[in-house]
Amino acid sequence: MIVLGVESSCDETGLALYDTERGLLSHALHSQVAMHEAYGGVVPELASRDHIRRALPLLEQVLDGAGKRLDEVDAIAYTQGPGLAGALLVGSSVACALGLAIDKPVLGVHHLEGHLLSPLLAPHPPAFPFIALLVSGGHTQLMRVDGVGQYELLGETLDDAAGEAFDKSAKLLGLGYPGGPAISRLAESGDPLAYKLPRPMLHSKDFNFSFSGLKTAVLTVVKNHPEKIVANISEQDKANIARGFVDAIVDVLTAKCVAALKHTGLKRLVIAGGVGANTQLRAALDAAAVHKKFQVFYPALEFCTDNGAMIAFAGAMRLQINPLAAKKDYSFNVRPRWSLDEIREI
Repeated sequence: MIVLGVESSCDETGLALYDTERGLLSHALHSQVAMHEAYGGVVPELASRDHIRRALPLLEQVLDGAGKRLDEVDAIAYTQGPGLAGALLVGSSVACALGLAIDKPVLGVHHLEGHLLSPLLAPHPPAFPFIALLVSGGHTQLMRVDGVGQYELLGETLDDAAGEAFDKSAKLLGLGYPGGPAISRLAESGDPLAYKLPRPMLHSKDFNFSFSGLKTAVLTVVKNHPEKIVANISEQDKANIARGFVDAIVDVLTAKCVAALKHTGLKRLVIAGGVGANTQLRAALDAAAVHKKFQVFYPALEFCTDNGAMIAFAGAMRLQINPLAAKKDYSFNVRPRWSLDEIREI
């Protein structure tokens, strides 16, 4: 069975073809980072318009890369939510129009389920069950995953997500957008002893997170700096502040993951979402895995951010469980707010 995946939830347009027998056949992605950089963040209207421009050229690229015709696709999976409403509408309408054109069924996929399952695209995927840390610009959640559609929320952020804290703190240091990778790179040359920032909820005895206060701590350091204006702070001291921030957030994420594994008795940890590409987080989790004797799995770097491959794969996994999950009903609705708790085994 060949599934076409369409992802358009925010600022990446992604399409992919996944074959349940041969694996991932082809995928293509266009990032809008350069377009939004001038505005310091994603502009929803611009994002939606760009998805319209990119979807069909990317479709041609994916089909050519796989050596397939559109009518060889057996089903089309698209991101139904959560995400930006206008952006979701573009991908949904493209997917449903294509389904109607070739008389093939379509299936709406939960964006976060795509992220959760993306490490299974690896050559040596983790087996169920496992603990998953879903960590991105909009979400920070710890889940127990027993199978496709079998998700138990253990804890989540009470305010800013980890990726959001990265971006906001980077902006406070004058690093621009997107801030996450920039502050991570800057932290590499920072002194870990220069600034000891708080570790919010590190000892809360639950699996919830809170990163708003950490961002505020960065703001306080910048405001109280002798130079007063961030532009006058030396690059080395900016790196020291960045290091303090990154170390704090990594310590919290790592500790919560280890606690969740201990609580459940599981020995496999999966990291998914854009922050999963962070080098400091990966290093800390790898070290913890050796010390605590568990396995940790990451998606390939190209699949950490939003992409069509994870949507095609999640759709294919759903259809293997229930072939009737995709339907030839080409009316569609999107779900900008959609809790993963609402996803259940088919």
